[in-house]
Amino acid sequence: MHVVVIGTGIVGVCTAAWLQRGGHQVTFVDRLPPGEACSFGNAGSLSPSACLPVGMPSMWKKVPGWLLDPLGPLTVRWPYLPQVLPWLMRFLHHSSPREVERIATAMRQLLAPIFESYEPLLARADAQHLVRRTGCLYVYSSREIARQWQWGMDLRRRLGVVMQDVEQDELEHLEPDLQGRFRFGILAPENGSTLDPSELVKALHAQCERDGARTVLATATGFVRQRDQVRAVRLEAGEPIACDGVVIAGGAWSAQLTRALGLRVPLETQRGYHVTVNSNNLALRHTVMAVEHNMMVNPMAKGLRLAGSVEFAGLTAAPNYQRADVLLQRSRDMFPHLDVSRYTQWMGHRPCLPDSLPVLGQVPRVANAWCAFGHGHVGMCGGASTGREIAALIDGRPPAVDLAPFSPGRFA
Repeated sequence: MHVVVIGTGIVGVCTAAWLQRGGHQVTFVDRLPPGEACSFGNAGSLSPSACLPVGMPSMWKKVPGWLLDPLGPLTVRWPYLPQVLPWLMRFLHHSSPREVERIATAMRQLLAPIFESYEPLLARADAQHLVRRTGCLYVYSSREIARQWQWGMDLRRRLGVVMQDVEQDELEHLEPDLQGRFRFGILAPENGSTLDPSELVKALHAQCERDGARTVLATATGFVRQRDQVRAVRLEAGEPIACDGVVIAGGAWSAQLTRALGLRVPLETQRGYHVTVNSNNLALRHTVMAVEHNMMVNPMAKGLRLAGSVEFAGLTAAPNYQRADVLLQRSRDMFPHLDVSRYTQWMGHRPCLPDSLPVLGQVPRVANAWCAFGHGHVGMCGGASTGREIAALIDGRPPAVDLAPFSPGRFA
């Protein structure tokens, strides 16, 4: 088959690489070069432990206070509130204990094979050096404070995630730079990260091109259909691209394309910010999740990346870089000796569904169109396993993961 993959982020590129392993021809379509958007600015985490949804039990008690703080961990710009309110109500509905267990169980299946799904793609592209498996430390100011998040950690353990308690002396031995700020931690030894998420995507994409893929820099706007089949992808400028099938992996912009195929999904952009401290003088060996600060800290090739926060303001509003300034201030609180003389800031659009599950599978009533988007905070984590499963569907093979919870039609 000739498959058009719309999107050159981590999900689209991994899907294309797995399709090529099955002998398919691939054409990429994206308005941006490979490795941009969220695949450029994410936290770089590769975490089998990241199976919990964003919405957790009792979160509804905190939301009003967060919404009143324009620089808090979750905020909505007031002009955007009427548009996002129905989505937020659905989001809170999915935060009950029963729903969280259902969602986490599904996500655990998708994320558990992170490294086995990446391994053949990295080997083919000679990009193994961009991925490391050094573990992640969840850190807390005290064991008593950590008990506020114990229900979620216990759920992870029940789902088979290895989580090891780390007392203060061992924590400071593992990471001397944390000394004096955190007194308790939990180590997820199976987790890993990438030294540069954008370079990882670029390396995989370059291998796809060496294996025969073509890349068209253009905006996909719709489809040419014949009965229940997509025959071509329409572009904003230029002739349609004929195809035997299409994969929609366009991140936060994907819902505009699924509507053209008769599928409506409540896709929202959770705008995320990062700061990369280029003058980093720390010697961290793990990724660090500062749970109380809601901030992921990842030592990367270009510096120390600080990522976190959720902002609802749509796809077109200008960034509010005060939110990035908050991340920088939190880093100073965590690491008073951190050299922050040189840093960069970024804002991007995480594609999110109200149940924190991506949309994976065949578009209802369209025989040769598949969805692969909506990974939210775990796109880098789920990119390779998503690609493997979508390729299995296109090949007509049974997927290794139960994709029923991720069904594109579940919101109908």
